Amino acid sequence: MKKKPLGRTGLTVSSYCLGSMTWGNQTATAAAHRQIDMALDHGIDFIDTAEMYPVNPVRAETIGRTERVIGLWLEKNSRRADMFLATKHTGEGNRMVRDGAPISPATIREAVEGSLRRLQTDYIDLYQFHWPNRGSYHFRQNWSYAPWTATQDRAAVEADMRACLEALQAEVARGTIRHFGLSNETAWGMARWLDLAEAGAGPRAVTIQNEYSLLSRQFDTDLAELCHYEDTGLMAYSPLAAGLLTGKYQGRAVPPGSRMTLVPELGGRKSDRAFAAVDDYLDIAFKHDLDPVGMALAWVAQRPFVTTVIFGATDASQLERILAQSDLVLSPEVLDEIDAVNKAHPLPY
Repeated sequence: MKKKPLGRTGLTVSSYCLGSMTWGNQTATAAAHRQIDMALDHGIDFIDTAEMYPVNPVRAETIGRTERVIGLWLEKNSRRADMFLATKHTGEGNRMVRDGAPISPATIREAVEGSLRRLQTDYIDLYQFHWPNRGSYHFRQNWSYAPWTATQDRAAVEADMRACLEALQAEVARGTIRHFGLSNETAWGMARWLDLAEAGAGPRAVTIQNEYSLLSRQFDTDLAELCHYEDTGLMAYSPLAAGLLTGKYQGRAVPPGSRMTLVPELGGRKSDRAFAAVDDYLDIAFKHDLDPVGMALAWVAQRPFVTTVIFGATDASQLERILAQSDLVLSPEVLDEIDAVNKAHPLPY
């Protein structure tokens, strides 16, 4: 398993990261524990979770369950040092977590303590903010997020960032978190977090966890440049575009247990462009005798600004399929053909 640098920390982590958002819902505890064993045995030491998981759907009665599933594994195993464990502080607006309170110094200590308790660990390797308080373009909010509105005040936003960094620094000093990362951030937001940290406000973000796949390449246009110059790596989530890049939804097929019924943007006429793009990507895979899943993941892993590719599996067979291809390196010819499809189908999803 290839290792990549973690920002400027001097550490390296596996270029593939085991996602956990189905654990405790679609994936039972025993099956999740088997996935952890399989991933570690294959050299994947990076596991990503969040205090609000599992999702699809998010339910009040299951908040925190995924962290508990991981905690049960840690209780039974003495391999904490073999695992680089990342979790996330829920952002503003989720009424099922702290009544939708924004991230603040008052919530950071509480959220960290809750995650430590559920995970049954003394420290979190990477502590991330799930989404910014001010909002962002992610989760298909690019149609509605408007930073120029009267509710957005730069001085207030930066004061909030500075206060949160100070609270994070207190957690670093306590030894409860080791590194800090962001998620669903914008280029301006990421730049300000980094500037404030370098001015001494608190820990410097080492990663940014945003959506990135063959179908969703907004990151290429500005954040990729920022990551390159600032040594901040992308943790790419949804690299299979919610399953679209597997090809299983082509022809609007709806397999049993499919997310098609749970993710609104996968249905309706607005997804016609996505299906057309997937057809062309599938043609590349078939032409070169590649598994579309392996091709899609390998492409993300080979992008120069990506630290790790977060993938999920609902069962062991899906995980085995991914692990078998985790060392795949795409040829220059395949990469050129992928670029051509991207130009023909820009941002279809």
